[in-house]
Amino acid sequence: MSVEGYRHRRENIPCQDAWHSAVVGPPDAAVVVLAVADGAGSRPHSGQGARFAVQLATTHFGQRAEARPQTAQEVHELLLDAFVDVREEFVSRTEGDPDDFAATLTVVVLAPTWLGHLSVGDGFVVVRSGAEGGERHFHLLPQPDAVSEYSNETVFLTSTDAEHWVHTECVRDDGIDGVLLSTDGLTQAALSRPPGRPRGANASFASAVLRSLDSPGPDPHADDRALAELLRSDRLTAFNADDKTLLRAVRA
Repeated sequence: MSVEGYRHRRENIPCQDAWHSAVVGPPDAAVVVLAVADGAGSRPHSGQGARFAVQLATTHFGQRAEARPQTAQEVHELLLDAFVDVREEFVSRTEGDPDDFAATLTVVVLAPTWLGHLSVGDGFVVVRSGAEGGERHFHLLPQPDAVSEYSNETVFLTSTDAEHWVHTECVRDDGIDGVLLSTDGLTQAALSRPPGRPRGANASFASAVLRSLDSPGPDPHADDRALAELLRSDRLTAFNADDKTLLRAVRA
């Protein structure tokens, strides 16, 4: 789900975030592709770029995943090859200057025996594991390196050196039973940095937003409305007034 941030609501500007998902393959070996994107606020067509990016991502990552890679190295190669496919089609099909459509991109591929993650920009992914042992744990997957130690500059899909800053991850853990993807609008709410420790997942937030998928109510639209209200709430707006996107999935 994507919602416009306070600044955009105040100025009547549409949300510049986007998300998309797809399921490929037979039901007994289905692969799920999840993608979120954050359009660069300073670019004139960034919202359109974000929507185009996630649609291309689910298509190309899904097609590549049908090759059924077996090793971690093959997964990393799949992710990078799919990213090149997305970037090339994105640049070739946008009218005018591709940088006018600049957006970040974060993708997760959920296969029966592995989870693949690719990110360019400042989106993030949190996974949940440990349900069979009783206590659930939440883990922030590694993010791309910062462009500069002193800069808040973000790399976009259309950046000249985007492939240099792409980060890929392959996770093999049968205990993973939940995942959430987000753009940077939820960084302060969904992540935490305990004193003296690196930044990680905010377990209480991740648990709360996955709970309605674990035990859905009788009206799925009501669950969606509740999530939208949370994302637009004063509490989360106080952390960050940007657009917010949250894409969730749990193992059935």
